[in-house]
Amino acid sequence: MQVHAITKNVRMSAQKMREVVRQIQGLPAIQAQAILAVIPRKSARVVAKTLRSAMANAENNLNAKPESLRVKEAVAGTATSFKRFTPKARGSAGPIIKRNCHVKITVSDE
Repeated sequence: MQVHAITKNVRMSAQKMREVVRQIQGLPAIQAQAILAVIPRKSARVVAKTLRSAMANAENNLNAKPESLRVKEAVAGTATSFKRFTPKARGSAGPIIKRNCHVKITVSDE
């Protein structure tokens, strides 16, 4: 049975998040937690929190054992971006795009 957890509107670009998410796909959930604990990036902390939530959902809703869970799918997708402007030369404006992302992790006991 599959269970998922979603963290929405994380204040980081999806490209940076995908670098971490790709490292845990297909791994046992406990091993993925250990890997995320030693990655020195902000995105690793967000992904670890989402993984803990997915594991807790599986334990509480399906009575699944944490040892039997695998990360079936881990995806980082884009969310809405903040659009800002900064002053440039001769009175013009330059765009600044502050990107956000969503993280979805699916764990399975199969």
